[in-house]
Amino acid sequence: MNQSTPRPSAMLWVLMLVYVFNFIDRQIVNILAEPISRDLGLSDTQIGMLTGLAFALFYTILGIPIARYADRKTSNRVTIISVSLAIWSGMTALSGYAQNFMQMLLARMGVGVGEAGCTPAAMSLITDSVPKERRSAAIGFYGLGVPIGGMLGAVLGGQLADLYGWRAAFLIVGVPGLLLALLLPFILREPRREKAFMQEQVDRPQAAALPLSQALKEIGQSRAFVLIMLAASFTAFLGYGKTTWAAIYFIRTHGLTPGEVGLIIGLVVGAAGALGTWGGGFLADHFAKAGAHRTFFPTAIGMAIGTPILALAYSLPDWRWAIALLVFPTACNLLYYGPTYASVQNLVHPEARATATSIMMFAQNLIGLGLGPLFFGMLSDALKPSLGAGSVQAVLIAASCLAIIPAFLFWRGSLHLTRELRGDG
Repeated sequence: MNQSTPRPSAMLWVLMLVYVFNFIDRQIVNILAEPISRDLGLSDTQIGMLTGLAFALFYTILGIPIARYADRKTSNRVTIISVSLAIWSGMTALSGYAQNFMQMLLARMGVGVGEAGCTPAAMSLITDSVPKERRSAAIGFYGLGVPIGGMLGAVLGGQLADLYGWRAAFLIVGVPGLLLALLLPFILREPRREKAFMQEQVDRPQAAALPLSQALKEIGQSRAFVLIMLAASFTAFLGYGKTTWAAIYFIRTHGLTPGEVGLIIGLVVGAAGALGTWGGGFLADHFAKAGAHRTFFPTAIGMAIGTPILALAYSLPDWRWAIALLVFPTACNLLYYGPTYASVQNLVHPEARATATSIMMFAQNLIGLGLGPLFFGMLSDALKPSLGAGSVQAVLIAASCLAIIPAFLFWRGSLHLTRELRGDG
């Protein structure tokens, strides 16, 4: 374990808070999609573009070069995260001033540009500060930013939209991130600037950052990495699609307001997601003690069991029972986060960790966040002539049944971990 950071737990809390802001600004558009659509006259396909591809395209493309920069020993990862936070928070605030589809599209692209620099640098910091046997739990803790940020985005976004309108909601949630970005360099330290870290590099010399071609070759030759990446990407495809359209489903089908949907789904499903994300890291570390090939067993089994429950939830006429049934599969579908990104860190050379994270995020977010909401919206538009308002429900039920596919891929990928995991710290 690197001793340069005196309190890794404090660092984890700060980075998790940054990730909370990341997901508030990323996910708030989901709960605001219906009022935005009414005001700007958007189709379901355009909503899918705004909630997914517009963000994901720039997020994924810029993630790799920023991660390559973060992998350099001379780079300050805290500065990278601070600047990124300022950009995405500012663009979130500007989203409230959009007057048409194109302006909103550009604003969401700007959010993607900013958020591209956060997670690769953050996970590289965590890996430098936490021993290997605790990394799944540590990264799972960082990953709490996903459900907590998603929950706050839904609750705050919905309530603010009901009280002040969707434009004010964007502005109100964007400003705090700008303030945090100014404070972050005074709260976190870059371990590479610490004497203990520099001495560690003398005691244990390491190579320079791997060339991109070599890093990509190393990643491509890992069957575990490829299978886990496919599984995580398919999980994200279904997850982001369902997150966006579940909110719209409860508004259209059950007549709830954005504030009601944000409060109910945000609190209930958000708490379940937090439990799954945090618990997934601990379960993975526990099962891995009996062999690395068991790392993803809780994820695969949980997702398989949750599949029929999720499909049933979207089939019920009573929204209260539907919300209740969403809890278990939501928790199970987020068990993968900690072990996925811990495996990414451990399967490659230390000099390629941020790059490997960005490659995983490239696939997961381009396929998941970029195509999930868009594909669901296009499919809903295609089904509207025959199903009317029931088109979104049909899409959600079909998506729920497909969760068995990533469950199988996670299980297959885990079988290669014992042989492929590296011995580096």
